[in-house]
Amino acid sequence: MSSEKFQRNRRGPMGHGAMGSGEKAKDFKGTVKKLAKHLEQYKWRFLFMLIFAIASTVFIIIGPKILGNATTEIFSGLVAKINGTGGIDFEKIAMILLTLLALYIASAFFSFVQGWIMTGISNDVTYRLREDISDKIHKMPMKYFESRTTGEVLSRVTNDVDTLGQSLNQSITQLITSVTTLIGVLIMMLRINVLMTVFALLILPVSMLIISKTMKFSQRFFRQQQEYLGNVNGQVEEIYSGHNIVKVFNKEEDVNKVFQKTNDQLYESAWKSQFFSGIMMPIMQFVGNLGYVMVALVGSWLAIKGSIQVGEIQSFFQYIRNFTQPIQQIAQVSNMLQMTAAASERVFEFLDEEEEDQTVEHPVSAEGLKGNVQFDHVSFGYRPDKITISDFSADVHEGQKIAIVGPTGAGKTTMIKLLMRFYDVNSGSIKVDGHDLREFNRNELREMFGMVLQDTWLFNGSIMDNIRYGQLNATDEEVIEAAKAAHAHKFIKTLPGGYNMILNEETSNISQGQKQLLTIARAILADPKILILDEATSSVDTRTEIQIQKAMDNLMKGRTSFVIAHRLSTIRNADMILVMKDGNIIEQGSHEELMEKGGFYADLYNSQFIQDLSA
Repeated sequence: MSSEKFQRNRRGPMGHGAMGSGEKAKDFKGTVKKLAKHLEQYKWRFLFMLIFAIASTVFIIIGPKILGNATTEIFSGLVAKINGTGGIDFEKIAMILLTLLALYIASAFFSFVQGWIMTGISNDVTYRLREDISDKIHKMPMKYFESRTTGEVLSRVTNDVDTLGQSLNQSITQLITSVTTLIGVLIMMLRINVLMTVFALLILPVSMLIISKTMKFSQRFFRQQQEYLGNVNGQVEEIYSGHNIVKVFNKEEDVNKVFQKTNDQLYESAWKSQFFSGIMMPIMQFVGNLGYVMVALVGSWLAIKGSIQVGEIQSFFQYIRNFTQPIQQIAQVSNMLQMTAAASERVFEFLDEEEEDQTVEHPVSAEGLKGNVQFDHVSFGYRPDKITISDFSADVHEGQKIAIVGPTGAGKTTMIKLLMRFYDVNSGSIKVDGHDLREFNRNELREMFGMVLQDTWLFNGSIMDNIRYGQLNATDEEVIEAAKAAHAHKFIKTLPGGYNMILNEETSNISQGQKQLLTIARAILADPKILILDEATSSVDTRTEIQIQKAMDNLMKGRTSFVIAHRLSTIRNADMILVMKDGNIIEQGSHEELMEKGGFYADLYNSQFIQDLSA
């Protein structure tokens, strides 16, 4: 398979490819306004930070003027000594220098305080954004996560939020001090000499032209850098989690080609953005040096005429340096603001995504419900133009065991997703004890269900904690009883540490069948009213499957249970078997009734029976 074809067919953990790179240009101004609105809650802290930042900068600005006075005093003393009319007043110079030292100490203190405040603001912003994202994730529909890679979602929580916090911390403070310095230095230069200031200001339009042109080119490259970084993260996460499959199918070369292509895109966008960011400094320095030359010529001419003091020339040169430096810093801040806008835009895009309705105005309580489920002419499609389930109806009574069978793609798992309200039906309704699912608050509705899926999910923690996830306030004894009911107790006791054994991130230190037993124990401990078992025994051997089936039969007594199974021998004792094909219920009844009909189910069962005999 070619790398291009592999790229088209690549799917993430949720079943879809990574985010495309052809996004339209984003609204920079709109994003900055949205970020400013988000920061309104910190306005008083910003005000104090602004005051301290300005105070720190003002004291720095006054410094060269005072230092110039010291230079003038030394120069005047030397001239007087040469002429025999006096000497250098060291006491006066010492007082000037002590005053200068006090100013610099005060400036350092104010700078420390404003840095401390701004660091607190940026950390609070990232903290709240991560909380908002975490809260948002629980409110978003399943279709969002099934259309994006895990790496892309993680990039919003990690890379983009970190970039936003760091660049915000640096850019806001730098922008305030740079603007204050620029204004303050301009005032001090005008006080010293207007003509020299005019020549110094000739570099300003050149500097602004360079900044504007650079910003125009760099903005889209910073946006692309963040986007491609998310793509790279998605591919790394995807390939790492499935590295064994990559090796089995000998796709290392194809994977490397795909990654190389995305990595090249990231490299190119990062190189361009960093190039434009870095090139401004040497250019601005060159422009600043031209300003030095012009001012030196004018200052020499004025000194010869006696229109200016030597110390004032020295102060002016320092102010020129302090004047060009904030221009350079503003140029750097412009790039940081581009990064801030690009990162915040992606975060706000995530926070603005469509949410599920978590609550209803007059919710139905789940207390006292028995577990009668009615599917009333249910139709559903993941896309409006492609209906997966069409006009499906069935009545399920409390305590019944309902098996859902059919070929792959028939719509079995989709029915479970609709029952759990991961998706809402396009038409028709699903009711529990006569109440439409949409009349319940989602969290209360899902508390009625316990699920054991084909794909096991266990987190990094002890076996005890993983089972207790079904009921967080359960005692150790209740956890152990649930494990015994799931036939997991025996193998747990053989593991190092037993129930206290820590499962690693990929749970590779136990077998797939053992993982499934733990998830079944977790469902048993949850003690739900309605059970959903989606291929719950598909990952265990036949002997363990029989043991689990007995335990599950005991658990399902008195509870409504939906069982999806490909292995039809495990659902022979079901109260009702729903046979699905192409999204429709084509047969329903008990095992014996369906076998007597000799229809699709009978053919399916007999083909499996023959395969089992031949095996």
